[in-house]
Amino acid sequence: MIETETVAALSTEQLVGDILATIEREREREIVARRFGLFDRKETLEQIGEMLGITRERVRQLEKSVVTRLRTSAEQGTLPHISDFQAKLLEQLNAHGKVARVSNLTALIAEDPNRVEQARTAFLAKLCPELIVISEDDHFYYSVAIKSAYDEKSLKAAVANIIETIKKIGEPESIEKIAEQAKISDAQQAEALASTSKALATLNNRWGLIKWPMVNPKNIRDKIYVILKEHGKHLHFNEIAEAIKASEFKRKDVTTQAIHNELIKDKRFVLIGRGIYALKEWGYAKGTVADIITEVLKKANEPLHRDEIVKRVLESRYVKETTILLNLQGKSQFKRVAKATYELAE
Repeated sequence: MIETETVAALSTEQLVGDILATIEREREREIVARRFGLFDRKETLEQIGEMLGITRERVRQLEKSVVTRLRTSAEQGTLPHISDFQAKLLEQLNAHGKVARVSNLTALIAEDPNRVEQARTAFLAKLCPELIVISEDDHFYYSVAIKSAYDEKSLKAAVANIIETIKKIGEPESIEKIAEQAKISDAQQAEALASTSKALATLNNRWGLIKWPMVNPKNIRDKIYVILKEHGKHLHFNEIAEAIKASEFKRKDVTTQAIHNELIKDKRFVLIGRGIYALKEWGYAKGTVADIITEVLKKANEPLHRDEIVKRVLESRYVKETTILLNLQGKSQFKRVAKATYELAE
């Protein structure tokens, strides 16, 4: 067995190559390499079976048999490099919550965490006696965990607990708050668990359900919504464009014109001033300044002094006071009934 420093100096291609060399039959080496995508893209049972002239079921049986033999060799300490590679993964997992997505784990140990590197990390982890590997499916990402901390059942139960806690909270929240309500003492461990689930997403240090735009904006409109919500106040469309470009969004190369177009189309956004938009959920309503004055007087159900009208209109419109006064004095639907006091005309 070689030293850890030597393993660190070897590429994963060399590590994988040395392990595959312990498999006597070339057909079995081919199956493992292609199924795990160790040198190229992953291939299906059907694709490999067609290439080798055997059934998909036979490919599956051979894959399972070879991996079992390799893992047994690893447990006996006769598989090259595995104990040292395992120590490398254990160090990272212990430092990052005892579980991690393969993509995140690969980023911690590889200079270029590309798809093939991720496949090699998953394959090598699968052979490590002190680790468990969660296969990717509709609910989980390909993940690795420390066996002494979790088995597959307990890990998935812990993730389910986090998902249910987030559903009860009902909105994106910090992982610290989620961990507290889920009764998980270590927030880092809670975050590590959450990262394995395809039902969850994170943005701006808050976690939520993948279907929530605040943590997983899918289009320009969702990104605009997140920016306004995060700022908590109205913004000019130019400011929104700049905020998107400076954000943590995966795709943020959008034009100012595209943002303006989406603001106009989406009912979640209300124009409250010249190029200035707010969220409808904040109590803003669409309409002209005259429309807003009309609503103010209707709700009051009595004459109001112009200063009070201006004050109430400014609660839902970001316009100059003179614009409000000009509408009040120049529109036929408003009638002055006393000095600087107005009501709706008949």
